[in-house]
Amino acid sequence: MTIADSFLLAYKTVTSNKVRTGITVAIIAFGIMALIGIITAIESMNQSLKESFSSMGANAFTVRYKESKARFGHKRDEEVTLAKRGQKEKKSNLGKPIRKEEAMAFKQGFAFPALVSVYFRMGSNVECRYKDKKTNPQTNIWGVDDNYINVTGYTISLGRNFSALDVESGRNVCLLGANVATKLFGSTPEMCIDHTVLVGGMTYRVIGLLKNKGSSAFLRQDDVVLTTINNSARFNNPSSSYSIALMVNQVTELDAAIGEATSLFRNVRKLIPTDEDNFVIEKSDKFAQMFISFLSSITGSAAAIGIITLIGAAIGLMNIMLVSVNERTKEVGLIKALGGKRKNVRQQFLFESMIISLLGAVFGIVLGVLVGNIFGLISHTGFIVPWAWVITGIVICSLVGLAAGIYPAMKAARLNPIVALRYE
Repeated sequence: MTIADSFLLAYKTVTSNKVRTGITVAIIAFGIMALIGIITAIESMNQSLKESFSSMGANAFTVRYKESKARFGHKRDEEVTLAKRGQKEKKSNLGKPIRKEEAMAFKQGFAFPALVSVYFRMGSNVECRYKDKKTNPQTNIWGVDDNYINVTGYTISLGRNFSALDVESGRNVCLLGANVATKLFGSTPEMCIDHTVLVGGMTYRVIGLLKNKGSSAFLRQDDVVLTTINNSARFNNPSSSYSIALMVNQVTELDAAIGEATSLFRNVRKLIPTDEDNFVIEKSDKFAQMFISFLSSITGSAAAIGIITLIGAAIGLMNIMLVSVNERTKEVGLIKALGGKRKNVRQQFLFESMIISLLGAVFGIVLGVLVGNIFGLISHTGFIVPWAWVITGIVICSLVGLAAGIYPAMKAARLNPIVALRYE
């Protein structure tokens, strides 16, 4: 009996026991689906985050008065500082807001060749209205200068940017984010130019429409309204501090620009050489790196879920193979009586076990990729196949099939052909 004969006989045996095979394949497929599905969703989130943050470019950084925080949900007590994993929090002199005078003094005194923008958040979760239409109360209002658009990666699709006169006078003019314009003006968001909208109860004339920048599950970059930094309007929940965004011409100039910015801002804040910095400088990709680091911890949980399920599937598969040995004792005796050797019997039962396990892997991988890419549809990312984990899943299932089939195969191979032929 050749290996091909053993494999063909094993395949016929597997296909003839459809119910038993189907249940075992389903158990294995569920474990692989959980693993591949979660990994695919995580990679989709990672891609969405990279696309969201890459618009600022690798040659940008921001000066803030304290570490940035990411909000999960809507409650302030759910905010968590995005500190490096494993890094213990230590006391510092951070927390002193950057005043407008300090931000402007920095902008005027920064001599390094770079674009500098001063901005602050004037309100969050604000409702915007135009006639009988309104947005959900989730719009962020930012007070910015005329450099903000270029530094932060926004693009004006229609209308114009703020002029120096707009910024200086603080007049009630604004730029609408793509989502806000679509909510207020429907299928013709370009009609917003030169119309008057209500932003948090204040009247603003729209002078520009921002191009769709894309949103992720963590960012709402198109649910924004930009107005001038000197605007006197007051909104709920204004920021207590100004921020400064900078963009250099080349990535190679970034470290030099950060050093220059640190030195200048220490002078602006009147720090002596022995004082620690009471501000932070964050590169534009910080959020992306830290969110991705946070999401990577979920990968371990996904692997644990998959492994636990596969252990249960291996035990179930081994029991099924043992039952199969008992049911086919007479068949094993016949194979040996016709000249079959122990290795032929072992091969047949191992092939059966691995065929069932690999069928579970195939169905689980396909379902996992499809389920995981549902999140990709929500976050508007491309179709993702985590090939490394697909290969890992196939290898794991092969090992599961091998481990579950070894003992039953050895038990079948040790059967005495005379006793086996007399078995009823």
